[in-house]
Amino acid sequence: MIKNVAVVGCGIGRTHIESYAAHPDKFRVVAICDLNDERLASIGNEFGIERRIKDYAEILRMDDVDIVDVCTPPAAHLEQILAALAAGKNVVCEKPLVGSVADVDKVIQAEKQSKGRVLPIFQYRYGNGIMKAKHIIDHGIAGKPYLASVEVFWKRTAKYYDNPWRGRWETELGGVLVTHAIHLHDLLTFVMGPVKSVFARAATRVNNIEVEDCVVGSLEMQNGALASTAATLGSQDEISRLRFCFENVTFESCQKPYAPGDDPWKIIPASPEVQTRIDQAFEGWNFVPTRFEGLFAPYHEALVTGGELPITLADARRSLELLTAFYQSIETERPQPVQVGSDHPRYANWSLANKGADILRYAARA
Repeated sequence: MIKNVAVVGCGIGRTHIESYAAHPDKFRVVAICDLNDERLASIGNEFGIERRIKDYAEILRMDDVDIVDVCTPPAAHLEQILAALAAGKNVVCEKPLVGSVADVDKVIQAEKQSKGRVLPIFQYRYGNGIMKAKHIIDHGIAGKPYLASVEVFWKRTAKYYDNPWRGRWETELGGVLVTHAIHLHDLLTFVMGPVKSVFARAATRVNNIEVEDCVVGSLEMQNGALASTAATLGSQDEISRLRFCFENVTFESCQKPYAPGDDPWKIIPASPEVQTRIDQAFEGWNFVPTRFEGLFAPYHEALVTGGELPITLADARRSLELLTAFYQSIETERPQPVQVGSDHPRYANWSLANKGADILRYAARA
């Protein structure tokens, strides 16, 4: 059963369209929406999409649209998700899903009242390398988790921030934590489980922007394992790297900055006996495609069967709880629990735009 898609926002939306096109038996992009006429024409011509719309409300009135794929700047996500759910549409939405834990709770409630469901985007979970690691862990071969390290060493220059919404608390909702490291932090929890607490420091040192572009963090996982994370937008060569140390297996990702889940991953067993168990676990293994292409296949299956989505609003909430705890720790300079309820001081807004901004500016001068 082919599902019709309307993609809203033709920046990163182009990559979504390309990945839907890799599944022609599952999806058809029937409309695109963007405020930029030139981009509408370019993307529409490239992919042969005839409906090119500037009014989001018009997309929601299209009876043949099954999925609204939201690829707009972060500050617009909440309103657009809620409107799509109210119209009975399924929703795909780029990260960060919304701008606070309070907002994701609103989306969770709205989804319960809609016939549509929301797929948050964490496409880096998909790739043959990370899925093999997860397969080994899920089969009980890896044993007790010990420690993990996460590195997000990317480069963004002033040209990247020559944009009316990037680099600002009000519109981008944060810096390297929100827009870049959020992917690798999701992979950390995907492999090692939920985070219990975080102690973090941040600074703005690379670009003249409001938000942070350098972060380090020390994390305690709920299962007792420890993790470290470092992220910057000032690396002259770009890498993403994860290393997971378990009782019986050590895993290390490839270093591709924008496809860390892809092969080759190092899978280092503690003994020949562990290697034998790993080999047995991979009998009949099916290759997992990378990123959006890998994600959209199980997404379609969930839509058709009514099964659980491959990434859920609960996953998105955990991600936003971690962001909130990071920012609370950065301001207080203390470890913070990664459990955010309505009584949390940053439940409705994790922004450091006021008091926290002084911390970032001070660090930048040091």
